[in-house]
Amino acid sequence: MVRRILILLALLGLAMGARYNLGTPISEELAAQYDIRPAVLPDGRGLPPGEGKVEEGERIYAEKCASCHGARGEGYPFNRLVAEPFPITPDTEPVEFAIGNYWQYPTTLYDYIRRAMPFGQEGSLSNEEVYHLVAFLLYMNGIIDADEPINQNTLPQVKMPARELLDLDPETKRRFPWLTLP
Repeated sequence: MVRRILILLALLGLAMGARYNLGTPISEELAAQYDIRPAVLPDGRGLPPGEGKVEEGERIYAEKCASCHGARGEGYPFNRLVAEPFPITPDTEPVEFAIGNYWQYPTTLYDYIRRAMPFGQEGSLSNEEVYHLVAFLLYMNGIIDADEPINQNTLPQVKMPARELLDLDPETKRRFPWLTLP
């Protein structure tokens, strides 16, 4: 009896799946759009070739980012991106976190923008556009100068103010004992 019920449920599931086109394979082009590899590591491994400038990043930001993050990164309606690099403490409210005071690695910023932005069009930015946006956002947070180019060699060298906030692993006395970082 139980076996018949399980077979009936399996057949019902297959029939429903066919009705709603569940399991329909996606095209190679669509799969390639979401295949963003390799991941970018804190030491810069995985960064693609390209270069970004602050001025061009400002133009791209106004066009593709300002509607969600505010004209100057102040954060409306979504998270703010620009803040003074003041030291955050356990008492700092999460709404005060931004690139300048919370992000520990600039390469993580590149990887995040490349994978997740702009909202609703994730993965649509070219590598060059991402470098431009990273340059602009680092400049707006007071981390780099306006004339400093950002590329796969210079980005890992950028010193983020929040890098020292990472807690040490209590056993190894290292920040990330499983990674070798610069």
